[in-house]
Amino acid sequence: MKRCPTCGTSFPDEAKFCTKDGARLVAAKPLRASDQPDWRTMTAEPDASAAAAARPTQPVGTDMVGQVLEGRYRITRKLGEGGMSFVYLAEDEEGGDKYAIKVLSPALSQDQNAMARLRREADLGGRLAHLNICHIIRLGETTQGLVYIVMPYIDGELLADRTHRAGQLSAEETTRWVRDIAAGLQCAHDLGIVHRDLKPENVMIAQQPPAEDRAVVMDFGLAKERKASPALEKLTATGIVLGTPEFMSPEQLRGKALDGRTDVYSLALMTYEMLTGKLPFQGRTQQEMMINRLRSDPTPIRAMRPDIPFTEELERVLIKGMARDPDDRYPTAPSFAEALDAAVRRAGGSMIERLFGN
Repeated sequence: MKRCPTCGTSFPDEAKFCTKDGARLVAAKPLRASDQPDWRTMTAEPDASAAAAARPTQPVGTDMVGQVLEGRYRITRKLGEGGMSFVYLAEDEEGGDKYAIKVLSPALSQDQNAMARLRREADLGGRLAHLNICHIIRLGETTQGLVYIVMPYIDGELLADRTHRAGQLSAEETTRWVRDIAAGLQCAHDLGIVHRDLKPENVMIAQQPPAEDRAVVMDFGLAKERKASPALEKLTATGIVLGTPEFMSPEQLRGKALDGRTDVYSLALMTYEMLTGKLPFQGRTQQEMMINRLRSDPTPIRAMRPDIPFTEELERVLIKGMARDPDDRYPTAPSFAEALDAAVRRAGGSMIERLFGN
């Protein structure tokens, strides 16, 4: 279960945001040690055959530690897993460099659209080698027929975790990460690649001293086509949506053709959440939140953060970034980042003048 840190309401584990106040949900408090069964009193030996039959079958690809791929990538440990992939840390046996190996589930490997996007991205891998992109170095296939992706290993913290830990980020820190994300997005957009699933969980704050921390966009090309729920199908022309519902653009919700401006919309939503810890569209259910994104205006950010000198200019920048019509948004991610940075700088200057001016 998950809970809302603001109002304390509990939600199913798959939920991400509180439908009452828009706060990002956190894991519910784990059981105390005293709540755990006392295994020392459980001395009866189970029947071996029954235990084997009851043991769940391990999915293919869940344990590849120790394997060497392509005669060079030695897998050393598992980094994590999701519904569609397992991620491992690997070392190059020749040079010692570290890589992240993402092993795709058979279901995703058989998705022709997803694989076409991945192959295209891999073909452009050298041109996508950017400080703010975790690009695909190559695609490969194991002897068991599992497709895997080789990427640079990035040590750091997810932007989602950074924002959750802090509650909300300062305007200065937010603009710093937005500039980095926008630079990475533009590199991909110049090559005709749209992320489609931009969200805080797909951005890593790379921490590699002595270099300065930087935001790195992850998982280009991995947006999975999903069948919409019956309620959401009423909002779309095709019944097929791409991306994560909380950060999808209106044209994604409607199943329309996408270009780089859909990532601009998602980046504007992320900017709002970094600054407030909440999303700008509220609703009692996920479907209601998405309907409000199609029909309603975002909650003014000054209502969420009265402690920061948000000027009308900054408010206009965010509203333009989240415009329902792509033609009304900033045409590129860097133009949104530049407008945000200028507004924040002017807001800070206005505050200094009010405090220390004559």
